[in-house]
Amino acid sequence: MEIFKYMETYDYEQMVICQDKQSGLKAIICIHDTTLGPALGGTRMWTYDSEDAAIEDALRLAKGMTYKNAAAGLNLGGGKTVIIGDPKKDKNEEMFRAFGRYIQGLNGRYITAEDVGTTVEDMDLIYQETPFVTGVSPAFGSSGNPSPVTAYGVYRGMKAAAKEAFGTDSLEGKTIAVQGVGHVAFTLCKHLHEEGASLIVTDINKEAVQRAVEAFGAKAVEPSEIYSVDCDIFAPCALGAIINDETIPQLKAKVIAGAANNQLRETSHGDLIHEMGIVYAPDYVINAGGVINVADELNGYNRERAMRKVETIYDNIARVIEISKRDRIPTYLAADRLAEERIERMRKSRSQFLLNERHILSQRVR
Repeated sequence: MEIFKYMETYDYEQMVICQDKQSGLKAIICIHDTTLGPALGGTRMWTYDSEDAAIEDALRLAKGMTYKNAAAGLNLGGGKTVIIGDPKKDKNEEMFRAFGRYIQGLNGRYITAEDVGTTVEDMDLIYQETPFVTGVSPAFGSSGNPSPVTAYGVYRGMKAAAKEAFGTDSLEGKTIAVQGVGHVAFTLCKHLHEEGASLIVTDINKEAVQRAVEAFGAKAVEPSEIYSVDCDIFAPCALGAIINDETIPQLKAKVIAGAANNQLRETSHGDLIHEMGIVYAPDYVINAGGVINVADELNGYNRERAMRKVETIYDNIARVIEISKRDRIPTYLAADRLAEERIERMRKSRSQFLLNERHILSQRVR
């Protein structure tokens, strides 16, 4: 990769390459933007095919966190870390403590959390070396399991999308197809069931499906059938890239709103569902409950305060829809614009502040 060219093109601030020979640590910390505040983003551990692939993933994920945090209304920028290695066999205490010292060296510019391949226990080890970590054990002031909070945020965002599609945000009587019934989706189903929605569910884990059938009276279908069922709302809560050339022609839903990341295989698929009149709740806006929750730890975790902030995901989705109609663009682009407009307002505010400070200083010198 031409790293500096890439970073300049997409306006990245910093990349830190970290290694510790004794523990085997090979990590890449990427900070995309700190206009709104210190960069917050998780640490992913993965068996990358090459160093270039790891760097590219860190860059992509860091930028995504800038947009996610900005759209969520958090006073935080975007960053991400990837650790090269097999999370099942390459972890050790020395690795995460060495990594914690690298984070400490950034003096608060970057705050980490768990991600794919890392755990609460790993965050606890990092915490031994730096306070700039969230998602640690509750004994250290953590918010605990983020799944219920993420699910509630998706539920609130789904209601906002439903209001645009159906003229009301009530989900009573609506048929909702939920793809994947993991921790987040099961709690989401609970909220939907309590409001009176009818559920159709699928998952490769048959036990998870049966649990939803028994708890909520859901109808179970095979994974390949979930796209074509008759429903009002399709909720992708499992894999990414599931909105694509093969699945779009099968969809009968008027709303797509779910917890999965990277739901669009390509941006062109966002254009296509927009042309079809489907209301799409952009994934990084609707599933921001988890990051909102851990971000509250930075102020001394208060669950009531965190949940009030998660409530605003409804308003954020409504704002995305408003921008989409205002600028006549698909909602996935409107979400980016929501984030970019907030960042730009802060940049202008800071620039004006600096100009005023310089003017005052020049007056004093005279």
